[in-house]
Amino acid sequence: MPSTGYLIAGVAVAGVITLALRALPFAALKPLRKSKFVQALGQWMPAGILIILAIVVFRDQITAAPGRVFPVLIATAVTVLVHLVTKRRALISIAAGTACYVLLLNLL
Repeated sequence: MPSTGYLIAGVAVAGVITLALRALPFAALKPLRKSKFVQALGQWMPAGILIILAIVVFRDQITAAPGRVFPVLIATAVTVLVHLVTKRRALISIAAGTACYVLLLNLL
């Protein structure tokens, strides 16, 4: 059985390494923050990731249940419409789109 000092030293070394690994990306990004490329990535990446996620979800929904294409398309249209009408409030548009999808699934 290792000694208590050895265990404490092991935990301390692991903590220092973990902290360094988490701080490293922020330290590496600091000189790049003023780069136009990184700023463009910060502006366009969230929308791009959401579009890719939406396409994957649509593809999975349509292939899993081909008869449910209509509710998916209507709920998507409602989500986009509510998002634009409510001045881009994501929580309201997601709730409206989800409620519309659930209602259409249960009513149709």
